[in-house]
Amino acid sequence: MSLNTIAYTLGAFTAAGGTIGFVKTGSIPSVAAGWTVGILYGLGGYRLQSRQSYGVELALLASVVLGGASIPRALRSGKPVPTVLSLVSIFGLLIFGNAFRKTL
Repeated sequence: MSLNTIAYTLGAFTAAGGTIGFVKTGSIPSVAAGWTVGILYGLGGYRLQSRQSYGVELALLASVVLGGASIPRALRSGKPVPTVLSLVSIFGLLIFGNAFRKTL
């Protein structure tokens, strides 16, 4: 699976999750965070697909932002949503971190 496909998939997943969180609970922060991270992943995927610079870096930034918000919540609460988001961010960190390392 290509890096741009992974970025698009993670972007759609996080944006959809933010929207579902808003529909279920009316949480504006959920939809704002979900779409912000989703757009970062999507933009990174687009830049990777069109062979422009900073695609890997944008997707890696999205993973860092997602992990920074979800991992502490998952450790503190143990609830399923932050735990799944933490796993998604760790997956992104591994995939895009490794791709970034290869560019150095």
